[in-house]
Amino acid sequence: MTYTYQARDGNGNSVAGETQAADELAALLTLGDRDLTVVSLQSSVGRKIHRQPVTSRVLAQDLVIFTRLLATMLDAGLPLLEALTSLKEQTSSKKLTRVLKQITNQVEQGEALSQALGQHPKVFNEMYINLVQTGEAAGMLAEILARLATELEASARLARKVKSAMTYPVVVSFIAFCIALFLILKIVPQFVSIFKDLGGQLPAPTRVLIQISNVLKHDLLYVIAGAGLVAYVLWRLKRTPWGIQHWDRLKLRLPVAGRVAKKITLARFARTFSTLTHSGVPILQTLRIAGRATGNSAFEAAATGMIEAVENGDSLAVAMAKYPVFPPILVRMVAVGEQTSRVDVMLGKLAEFYSEEVEATLASLTSIIEPLLIVCIGLVVGSIVICLFLPIFRMSEAIQ
Repeated sequence: MTYTYQARDGNGNSVAGETQAADELAALLTLGDRDLTVVSLQSSVGRKIHRQPVTSRVLAQDLVIFTRLLATMLDAGLPLLEALTSLKEQTSSKKLTRVLKQITNQVEQGEALSQALGQHPKVFNEMYINLVQTGEAAGMLAEILARLATELEASARLARKVKSAMTYPVVVSFIAFCIALFLILKIVPQFVSIFKDLGGQLPAPTRVLIQISNVLKHDLLYVIAGAGLVAYVLWRLKRTPWGIQHWDRLKLRLPVAGRVAKKITLARFARTFSTLTHSGVPILQTLRIAGRATGNSAFEAAATGMIEAVENGDSLAVAMAKYPVFPPILVRMVAVGEQTSRVDVMLGKLAEFYSEEVEATLASLTSIIEPLLIVCIGLVVGSIVICLFLPIFRMSEAIQ
């Protein structure tokens, strides 16, 4: 069937066109794959399917709580519409409340829950929608939602660990930058007049420091504008296909952070694959969703290549072994899982293993980074102070 749509792309620009799909959910997923946020969708016979305002993302913790409570209510025998109505009234998130109002109205009009969720791709990702659709088809919606909530909690917990580990270095680095900027802009100019009275040739480090101070003092706005322009160009470049590929590869090749980033990506891939496989989602669809869930173009390309290999008759482990982004331990675990028909269990254990590895690595890095940052701050401030007092020390030596 042909669907006419109006949507917005990643830059907020309006886009209109037509797409072919079996039903409205498939059309929504296809448009979501193109990074389009659907505003309206209309079938070829002229019936308006839905209208969705552009919504921002909901906090991960709010989504976890909603999923867990919905699973609990459905497991207790509460009807879906009544459960959604109750959650809509209980949630404290205004963004999620607006979304739940639309979902409740659509379910009340006879739409399936997966179709209603599919109209909010910024809130419910592709894995979420596919699992709900599978649960509806199998009559196991409560069980699948409970498992989905568990996986979302694990992902959110890992994200909090990473964010917590990054907060301290960022804050301390910002404080060090502010201290250095204050010294250069306020303290260094006070010494310039003293150096003029002393006369003679200033040491090279002092001259460099004074030159930096003069540039920042008189052209600070130009420096800020230039830095902002460079940051904007890099940001735009990073959003291009070329930039995304090179940035994703660079993240995996960094000395220490690269290993952490790869383990996080592998944990995300294994957890998504395990959840989808356990819930009965077809293997090819599972590969496609798991590849996109990693958020890394290298893994997504590998998952796409695996789909072609599996379609040509290769086993999952053989297809995975062709791509170096997957470590040997993951390939071997998948091979064992295929032999015992427990791929989901094996990948679930691997996801837990990588998550624990990331947490342990972050804990050790945090204990190392703290003294290193203190030393770096001391070096920056000490270097500025030495550059300021170096002429005075030399003058004292000359007098002696």
